[in-house]
Amino acid sequence: MIQRQPDPALERGFIAAVLAQGVDSEDELAELRELARTALVEPVGSVVQHRPRPERRTYLGKGKLEELKRTYKESGAEVLLIDDELDPAQQRTLEDTLKARVVDRTQLILDIFAQHAVSAEGKLQVELAQLEYNLPRMRGMWQHLERLGGGVGTRGPGESQLESDRRIARRRITVLRRRLKELSKQRDVRRKERRRAEAPTAALAGYTNVGKSTLLNALTDAEVSVNDRLFETLDPTTRAFDHDGRKYLVTDTVGFIRRLPTQLVEGFAATLEETLVADLVLHVVDASADDERIAEQAHAVTAVLHDIGADDLPLELVLNKIDAVDPSRRRRLENVFPDAVQVSALTGEGLGALRERIAERFSDRFEAVRLFLPYEDGGKLAELYSLGAPIEEREDQPDGVLVRARLPRRELRRFARYLVA
Repeated sequence: MIQRQPDPALERGFIAAVLAQGVDSEDELAELRELARTALVEPVGSVVQHRPRPERRTYLGKGKLEELKRTYKESGAEVLLIDDELDPAQQRTLEDTLKARVVDRTQLILDIFAQHAVSAEGKLQVELAQLEYNLPRMRGMWQHLERLGGGVGTRGPGESQLESDRRIARRRITVLRRRLKELSKQRDVRRKERRRAEAPTAALAGYTNVGKSTLLNALTDAEVSVNDRLFETLDPTTRAFDHDGRKYLVTDTVGFIRRLPTQLVEGFAATLEETLVADLVLHVVDASADDERIAEQAHAVTAVLHDIGADDLPLELVLNKIDAVDPSRRRRLENVFPDAVQVSALTGEGLGALRERIAERFSDRFEAVRLFLPYEDGGKLAELYSLGAPIEEREDQPDGVLVRARLPRRELRRFARYLVA
């Protein structure tokens, strides 16, 4: 059934999906429709088949495939969107049957990632994921050349254009992996600098579009893009805030969704590993969503954290967008999530409590000390400042400097000779 007239500025897309029996198709396809609009595609119709699993070769059953051919043509759509990851044979069959472009869920997300990648590293990750997705799907364009080197009358020095393209793609994949590995080493150097300064790091994790970037901006006065689009943030962004004289780092990472494709988890390991190396995960949830939606999104985030090996990190639940929730709903959220911090990144409500909660998590990492640093060892004072240790009091004396500070416990031995009672 054709749903409505599309925006003429957007590409027209038709949705097809195979869902289990009893699944509400409107709820299930809501996310794909939002993904489509983010990719500048306006959904104009849909066909849904309820069955235990997709047809192995054609994705849809024979009768439903005939219905799709008819309704797709009537809709005037320009592309078919599949709410699933197709294997190459299924995609080829659908393309041949409909004589149309077919884009599955993974390819749609990759297209969005390509639109939003800003940094050199983000663009490399997108290209790598696209090449790995497309490599087994290369076909068709060069079928008239595939006879070269293959039997009587066809032998020659050349290779098929298809094999040549595949060889070029594999070579490019190798180059991209090497470049991303080099960039990963550079990030390791930056992380070691942060660890040396004992700056605790909290990573924002959560479903895409729950307001993580807005929260980062509110906490740290950063200027990260906060457009209302899925996957607006792809590149990890780290900013700092001060609380009681102590510096804390907050990292914003790519948003999660249900069924995040495996190659995206692998291809964006460089981005997701910023979550893995954090000291604390701030799981951000949209408090304005209903209970079922919150549970679904929380499950999706937990699954991805497990996939990347970050599920054993300390975690704090943060209910964002609390300004959009009425008082009775707030009380219910308090009962359901008694340990969560309720905040509004938009209005600033609860941000002080969140900063305090983060500081509490790391309070046992530091010890209050008094140090006397002679002037002849002036370099030690510079080292103390470089650690980012909060200097609560400083007194310049004739022979040196007396300071009261909170020192990282791991650095106590380094300054042991300067400790005073």
